[in-house]
Amino acid sequence: MGRLLEPQVVLKGRYKIVDPIGQGGMGAVYRAADLLLPGRVCALKEISPDPDIEPGILAELQEQFRREAEVLARLDHPNLPKVSDYFTQEQCEYLVMDFVPGYDLREIITQARERGEFLKESQVLKWADQLCSALSYLHAQVPPILHRDVKPSNIKLTPAGFIKLVDFGLVKIMTSDEARTITVVQGRGTAAYTPLEQYGQDENHTDARSDIYALGATLYHLLTGKSPATAQERFLRPTALVAPRALNPHISPGVEHALLRALALHPDERPPDINAWHRLLHEAAPPLLMGNPLILRDWGVALRANLPLIAATALLLVSAVVLTP
Repeated sequence: MGRLLEPQVVLKGRYKIVDPIGQGGMGAVYRAADLLLPGRVCALKEISPDPDIEPGILAELQEQFRREAEVLARLDHPNLPKVSDYFTQEQCEYLVMDFVPGYDLREIITQARERGEFLKESQVLKWADQLCSALSYLHAQVPPILHRDVKPSNIKLTPAGFIKLVDFGLVKIMTSDEARTITVVQGRGTAAYTPLEQYGQDENHTDARSDIYALGATLYHLLTGKSPATAQERFLRPTALVAPRALNPHISPGVEHALLRALALHPDERPPDINAWHRLLHEAAPPLLMGNPLILRDWGVALRANLPLIAATALLLVSAVVLTP
């Protein structure tokens, strides 16, 4: 982890560092003053490459960054911060975007837990509507854009009540032939919100359904106050995922059903796109699927496996009834 930039440092002759907002393994995010537009405050995302990286690989990564930054700069959606500039300085890459005031949803969860309360489902669903709108917009781009790191700490609630999906750190541009993946920062997301397919080395296995998993895990955390068991843990121990209504009985059955569909380990068991999942989130749970659909799926497998035995038992019962005087 590199050293943080000092306050008052000016980058590109335009952006004066005010203070750091956050820091991670690949760089940091700063609040900065735009000297060309007095009064404007922006967020400056710094991406620091490995100091031992080979020059050829560094040049390729810088070119990838520029291509993706150009795509991000074209985005315009009310629930996404606007990217206004990007540049390279002293081998570090910088992305300049709107500074979003307010608390992130991880802080909102902590505040509710300290009060001994659950967040209201009606409020969480309003936030979910905005997040689905943002992801639908990203996925509809040509080529589609995946966020790949949806989680409470990457979602800000502004003082005006708007939701902003603020961090593009793991954005993936899906190329038409999937021969190349353009990614600003190579990473795997945060465990509780990351689907199994995102851990593989083959990036082609991720698609819009990966963002659905992450959003489902985020809403699970918002509604229950606890992050869900990781996909890796659930792969080893299928019962690790606790049904949301077991943690918060105020969650409606339909919302629980939608969350568990989003959190299916295999992508094919999730809704095909964010719009389909958004509709599911606002529907009542099907009567035959109330409860944990993963458990019901296992029950169905067991039923099919024991069908001959069940048929034989039924035949014996019928025979007994017929032969009884």
